[in-house]
Amino acid sequence: MAALFLLVGRLTNIQTMLRNRHTNHTEVPEVVVLRLPIYVRVLNQLIDQGTDVISSHQLGELLQMTPAQIRKDLSYFGRFGKQGRGYNIEFLMEELRQILGIDQAWKACLVGVGRLGRAIINYPGFSPEGFEIVAAFDSDPAQSGTMLGNITVQEMSEVPDTIKERDISIGVVAVPSVEAQGVINILIEHGIKGILNYAPVAPQVPSHIIMRNIDPVLSLQSMTFYMKDLL
Repeated sequence: MAALFLLVGRLTNIQTMLRNRHTNHTEVPEVVVLRLPIYVRVLNQLIDQGTDVISSHQLGELLQMTPAQIRKDLSYFGRFGKQGRGYNIEFLMEELRQILGIDQAWKACLVGVGRLGRAIINYPGFSPEGFEIVAAFDSDPAQSGTMLGNITVQEMSEVPDTIKERDISIGVVAVPSVEAQGVINILIEHGIKGILNYAPVAPQVPSHIIMRNIDPVLSLQSMTFYMKDLL
């Protein structure tokens, strides 16, 4: 009987994985996708604490979300828990990592090695999560050949060959706003599929390119919308 339960469990896991692989991206609201990495982070913390199982109610308390919203978010990708028993944390985390594509390594390049760019390349949090900055470029000839950690800064003319040779798919842009669109155009032209943009502008990209803009000023402005009535 135990063997039968084990077999049923494995078949359920396989079915969930197959559903995940065939999920139509257009069916999943972007706000749900943006929450998935938060789930992964909390689940990883729970594993570090030695927790094995968690209910949607407990997870909701940690994330300040309703259990219904958590169940709805996860339902876009399959069924991961059992009613009355909650979620196996390690299994759920691995499934979400697969859904997000962070169960594999991603190579990135950085363009712009000013103060912001240097802070980005020295940030230790990328590698543990599967993101590795393997090249850095700058338009300033004085920066060419300088070292940032174990990376040699290259000229912009070396972008095409480096992207191809090192199989880079993500570009991190940390240049002044007036240069951002031109830099992004170059990256896309030479095969970059995803852009993480730190420049305080809203660049235009083709529909097949995945763009994320990081702007702390916009985040502060959205905070003050709520804070202005509290003062």
